[in-house]
Amino acid sequence: MNRPSRGPTLVAVGVLLVVATLAVGATTAPDVAVGSSDGSATLVGSQGGGTGWHEQGSAYLVENGSVQWVEDSADSYFDVTRLDDGDVLVGFMDSGYAEGCGESEPPCTQTGFRVIDPDADGGPAVVDEYAFPVRSSQNSETHDVELLATGEYLVSDMEHERIFTVRNGTVTWQWNASGFYDAPPDPTRRDWLHVNDVDALNATHYLVSVRNSNQILLIERDAGVVEVINADRGTDDGACQLRDGQLADFDGDGEIRCGDPSVMDHQHNPQWLGNGTVLVADSGNDRIVELRRVDGRWEPAWTLTAANGVPLHWPRDADRLDNGNTLVTDTLNNRIFEVGANGSVVWSMQTPDWSPIAYEAERLPEGERTSGPAYPAETVGPASGSVPLFSTLLVGLHSVAPGTPFWVGEGHLAVVLLGVLTATAGCVDWYRRRR
Repeated sequence: MNRPSRGPTLVAVGVLLVVATLAVGATTAPDVAVGSSDGSATLVGSQGGGTGWHEQGSAYLVENGSVQWVEDSADSYFDVTRLDDGDVLVGFMDSGYAEGCGESEPPCTQTGFRVIDPDADGGPAVVDEYAFPVRSSQNSETHDVELLATGEYLVSDMEHERIFTVRNGTVTWQWNASGFYDAPPDPTRRDWLHVNDVDALNATHYLVSVRNSNQILLIERDAGVVEVINADRGTDDGACQLRDGQLADFDGDGEIRCGDPSVMDHQHNPQWLGNGTVLVADSGNDRIVELRRVDGRWEPAWTLTAANGVPLHWPRDADRLDNGNTLVTDTLNNRIFEVGANGSVVWSMQTPDWSPIAYEAERLPEGERTSGPAYPAETVGPASGSVPLFSTLLVGLHSVAPGTPFWVGEGHLAVVLLGVLTATAGCVDWYRRRR
């Protein structure tokens, strides 16, 4: 006699695991809305939502806990800066251009920067734009732009892996990463370096984030690279090559220029604090870190790994504010928060469902400064304990479903997958015994 099928039991156990895990996670999750921003306004650039985060982009202003205005005519918005006249400068990407497509067939994708007038008649409106065509809407976007005292716009360009200045639509100066890093035959055909941020420290020196090499460069306008934060020590080539094949030994000399990923891994939006200190959104390590120059080398000092009991997940911006606190954009937790040096949250908000994937936030009226107080050296929050496989799966889940609740972590994902596999095994067993 055949024994009874275990299928129904396995299905029930699997479903129970999934339901119980999600129910417990939702009921025990901390409240993201914490405290008050004391009436201060926060400007947000949102990459958006949708599959791959390449739609539903927006730039918006939050004040007293509510959204005051929104401009959402681009697929994605990135770095945001309020100009002296009240307009907002923002990097963007948008598809559907019928003209100016270069070698691409229309409709095409273009990237660059826009100027938004939030007080225009009829609501916020784009009043100026500089854009150029790119091969893809992914990993080719202009993430950062700022207006210089010369009237030029300083731009980071991930398509051609360069930084450049432009005035009245004409490029006036540029630095190409291929003069410092070994380049592939055509940088526009792969996500090679991902140059994602540039800040002017003074009239001649720019701080540049080269994400895929885990490095920040100090570039002098007429002299090139003058300092490397997280310099290549010749021991990190393997770790850099493992990340989606972004870096490779293109010239065959056996070396790859990249930094130690335990110091900084796929970073975003560094802020120069002065006195040999830089504040970095260390995205790949799921933390905010202050790097300090010690005996000629840059080392982690103060680090933030969690806030309000929730571990950080792919944070992409951190600004040291005039009040001494730090404003953090915790991208894949769909939140923006402000913390003190001891990690205590003084203000926090959840990003809106209609544009959940925030890229950068800027507190008004100060904006991001090129100076600020350093914190005492310590680690705030639990030590990072991510599991590579589930960490990658969690990033993929947020890419496919940007509205995934912030509290869904690697542990939840592991138990849910176990439940799904258990239920699937039950269905298979049940089916086989019914044949």
